[in-house]
Amino acid sequence: MSILETVVLALRALLRSKTRSVLTALGIIIGVGAVIAMVAIGDGAKASVQKVFDSMGTNLLIILPGSSRSGGARGGFGSQPTITWDDLEAVRTQLPSVRGAAPEMRSNAQVFSEDQNWNTSIIGTTTDYFTVRSWTMAQGAHFTDADNEAGAKVAVLGQTVVDNLYGKGFNPVGQVIRINKTPFTVMGVTAPKGQSPVGQDFDNTVFVPATTFRRQVQAQSLGAYITGAVFVQAASADVTAKAQADVANLLRMRHRLGENDADDFDVRNLAEVASGQQQSTETLSLLLAAIAAVSLVVGGIGIMNIMLVSVTERTREIGVRVAVGARPRDILAQFLIEALTLAVLGGIIGAAVGLGVAKLLAAQFGWPMLVRPDVALLAIGFSGLVGVVFGLYPARKASLLDPIDALRYE
Repeated sequence: MSILETVVLALRALLRSKTRSVLTALGIIIGVGAVIAMVAIGDGAKASVQKVFDSMGTNLLIILPGSSRSGGARGGFGSQPTITWDDLEAVRTQLPSVRGAAPEMRSNAQVFSEDQNWNTSIIGTTTDYFTVRSWTMAQGAHFTDADNEAGAKVAVLGQTVVDNLYGKGFNPVGQVIRINKTPFTVMGVTAPKGQSPVGQDFDNTVFVPATTFRRQVQAQSLGAYITGAVFVQAASADVTAKAQADVANLLRMRHRLGENDADDFDVRNLAEVASGQQQSTETLSLLLAAIAAVSLVVGGIGIMNIMLVSVTERTREIGVRVAVGARPRDILAQFLIEALTLAVLGGIIGAAVGLGVAKLLAAQFGWPMLVRPDVALLAIGFSGLVGVVFGLYPARKASLLDPIDALRYE
């Protein structure tokens, strides 16, 4: 018999028991569906995490001031100003591994347009901040170094602030807003960035020059000290760790800290935080992959059991085929093709189910759904391999039946 004739016979045999065939392939369907959904959702989650950290800035370090001490009680990093403006300038200009550095002084305030108001975060910073944080402009332009030196009353708005003060689609460039009763001219609007890992809206922000912030927004000035964090951009991703060490060494030297003295600051590497998030996602993906593999094995065992039952039920059929000239290898091929067809069809259906589940979950969690055709093909191919492996024993048992005994079987 030709392979085509063997395939046709195998398909006819499967179609005679449609319900049993579907139930037999159910384990394969669940296993492949779990693999496809796991990979699509896992890749989407990793892409979502990476997008959040990319929105914070590339090759980014954050310098937090030191901790306070009162009556033996120590506060966390940031509770005691220890970073000076001279420290910032030294980090920005003296380290080859650093591309730029900018302060982030933050305060909350009510902002007013002509007929609306909105409570938002006011950030006082320098021009480098927009480069360090990879913050592009959607409209207008950001303030300049000259604006900062002059203490100009200019502002850059986040998209959320624009939407609440003026409405969606409005261009506020040139408009005047009031912060703490002080008028500011709007110079530009930043491109939307979305939310931080903890749900903070990056776009619910107003940016003003650092000098203006200290004079008009900040409740009290700390003179030489920066009331907030400093964001540092490494020269490249490859030197981020070196930049972190360089910044720490420079600040220790400037603060005259001895060899046994603890740092009065903290330098954090966001690449390490992102890497930790990615590793957590990958661990979860591996766990789901293991569960999917177990499901595929269970599905393979189901195929073997049903094929053994099928061999028993069709013993007389096998005897007749052998009696009219079918060779043992023809019988072997027929039952192997039946097992392979069950597994491959189950894999294809499972891939479709997995994509549907992944789409629903991605929509639920707001993650992108990244489909990898290579993974889908690999999962379907593996399901076919499972069908061959677990179908081999029943097929071989069928091919070795004695034709006389088979014809006598009732």
